[in-house]
Amino acid sequence: MKRAVIFGCRGVELAPEEAAFFRATRPLGFILFARNIESRPQLRALCASLRACTGDAALIFIDQEGGLVQRLRPPLGREWAPPQAFVRQYRAHAERAMYLRYRLIAAELRAVGIDANCAPLVDVAGSATHAFLRPRCYGENADEVARLGRAVAQGLLDGGVLPVLKHIPGHGRAAENSHIALPQVAAACATLEQDFAPFRALRDLPMAMTAHVLYTALDKHTPATFSPKVMGVIRNHIGFEGLIMTDDICMHALSGSMGARSHAALAAGCDVVLHCNGDLADMQAVAEAAGPPTHAAQRRAQAVLAARRPPQAVDLAALAAELDALTERPPHA
Repeated sequence: MKRAVIFGCRGVELAPEEAAFFRATRPLGFILFARNIESRPQLRALCASLRACTGDAALIFIDQEGGLVQRLRPPLGREWAPPQAFVRQYRAHAERAMYLRYRLIAAELRAVGIDANCAPLVDVAGSATHAFLRPRCYGENADEVARLGRAVAQGLLDGGVLPVLKHIPGHGRAAENSHIALPQVAAACATLEQDFAPFRALRDLPMAMTAHVLYTALDKHTPATFSPKVMGVIRNHIGFEGLIMTDDICMHALSGSMGARSHAALAAGCDVVLHCNGDLADMQAVAEAAGPPTHAAQRRAQAVLAARRPPQAVDLAALAAELDALTERPPHA
């Protein structure tokens, strides 16, 4: 039976011990990073090797936002501006431009065997947003962010790539980088509603990723990924019914052993643990702590797999030309 985990791997091809571990644990999916990418043929071969370990068409994820967080670089894909700068560049045409951008990204991902992208990011930017997150945000207005997030998700779906909504229930007020430390957000519940709004608007998407953030108005002591209270807000108040995966549990926002982190996340109500660094000893501890998915998680995972579609037939060169023609001002103006 599959484990309730998504794992990374160390290099550009699977080591024998990695392949044996993945065959034994059968993760729900895999995630790739720049360390795993060398060439188009190599990347296709790696994706095929990963899927061979599970014996089925396992989902393969990547973070391909564009800009700061972009794993495929030329010649495997276009060089993309950070989302915030891109939205400013296209101004009145931003929704169409974001759709075209992520439809083209979907084609780049499918060409190498990747079929899930950790986007859209619908965290609402604000004055306190950390510098690592802010350029990745689509804007400061929740309604606009929701519209742009929908365009991103539709571009990916039309290209045969499943979107992952992040970082639920909202990371924009965090003044710390959760890769380094645990952000604490002291905003009142009424204020947090502005952050929840884009996630509520996109609650029909198949997957979402948690925020490693402590929201003191929701749970004074426990970050969202480990908090049953926050998971209750996500499920019952925001209304998200799809598969919830953690953000990377290796991040320094969290404390405890990898096994303890995995157990806490699943006990809180996450469906799947995401572990990214590819360390085999860590992964063994995560797999042991995670075990098989709950019945509810299995049902949600099946719904995710059922949502996969082949890409719509389209003239990619025409879409790229349309995107280029939408530019209202030079990128560096």
